[in-house]
Amino acid sequence: MNRFSVSSVFIATLISLALLNAAPLAQAADAPVGTVAPLSTTPAPAAPSANAILAPQAPVLAAKSWLLLNVTSNQILTVGNPDMRVEPASLTKLMTAYLSFKAIRQKSLSLNTVVSVSPRAWKAEGSRMFIEPNRPVTVDELLHGMIIQSGNDASIALAERIGTSEEQFAQMMNQQAAALGMTNTHFMNATGLPDPQHYSTARDLAKIARAIQHDFPEFYPLYSEKQYRYNNINQPNRNQLLWKDPSVDGMKTGHTDSAGFCLIASAKRGDQRLLSVVVGTESESARSAESEKLLNYGFQYFDTQRIHTAGALFSKLPVYKAHSDLLEAGFHEDVWLTLPKGDFARYKEVFRPNAPLVAPIAANASVGTLDIVVDGKVVAQFAVTPLSDVPVGNMLQRLWGSLRLMMP
Repeated sequence: MNRFSVSSVFIATLISLALLNAAPLAQAADAPVGTVAPLSTTPAPAAPSANAILAPQAPVLAAKSWLLLNVTSNQILTVGNPDMRVEPASLTKLMTAYLSFKAIRQKSLSLNTVVSVSPRAWKAEGSRMFIEPNRPVTVDELLHGMIIQSGNDASIALAERIGTSEEQFAQMMNQQAAALGMTNTHFMNATGLPDPQHYSTARDLAKIARAIQHDFPEFYPLYSEKQYRYNNINQPNRNQLLWKDPSVDGMKTGHTDSAGFCLIASAKRGDQRLLSVVVGTESESARSAESEKLLNYGFQYFDTQRIHTAGALFSKLPVYKAHSDLLEAGFHEDVWLTLPKGDFARYKEVFRPNAPLVAPIAANASVGTLDIVVDGKVVAQFAVTPLSDVPVGNMLQRLWGSLRLMMP
């Protein structure tokens, strides 16, 4: 075989290789953009997959389960039995509200939509806003009744309007829970009335509470309203911290005989927003006092700072089979970090890029991990992503990429 034939075969082989390898050799992992997966404060594994905080002594609460989250950075500050299966009681209504807000966002209903009141909703057990079958009620009124008055009747009416039946709506609740990463939660109804297959955890309840604040900020002020009057009946918000602490502006109470007294509370002081989840206390006053302990602990001992800005270039990384040999990486949302006070002077950043990176790569795919290290320990991790989609290149660019991948 002459030299020309050998060269032709070699080039043809390379072109075939480039065409066959048009898809990525190493698929970049999908990562929630601008979010952080928190660690518990139990002993961390050798390769942590989420965020933990090393803190001064945390309070031990008179409750079955609890968790304190910095909403701004999405980092957990302290926990107690966060993955214990618990009865969520009326904390369930956070998911009912989330799906209601989502339906309004998607324009399948509006605040002014008039909802029919079924006999089932009218006769609901437990706390009620006192809707009636022959009296028009709007979505806006039902949201107020569910969120402020914790009306089971309002929850069922919304569920039936959105899901056609409460049973169908419960399926939607479970689908949304899965989408939010609530892996230890299962819903059977829209109200939180007891059922053996209706359960959650403090960790999962923190996820839905934060999701409401993050995804539907326009509706969050409803949770700060102290009272609501409907059908000539005025009822107060059962979250006592709205009166006791001016920094508290939500979120939801819950109670059944089997669940105990529960409270998810959120407060903002300066740049920090904290969220406490307290489940299974002995009284209404106890759930407020235990929640206040958590919030005060978080604000007293921790600082939160923005360490990277959304859209700013963080690093340029080698990429193969793309239009360019380098991709620009960074963060799609501001990156906030929470550390014990005094630790910001001592933390270090360690970036671990993925390799090889092969086009196409979506803008929400992880191309590396930013570790935050204090005293040799990884205390937080953030996914680094492309600042824009990285499409696959043309045939020559793919050929060049294949050659580069073969190089030592």
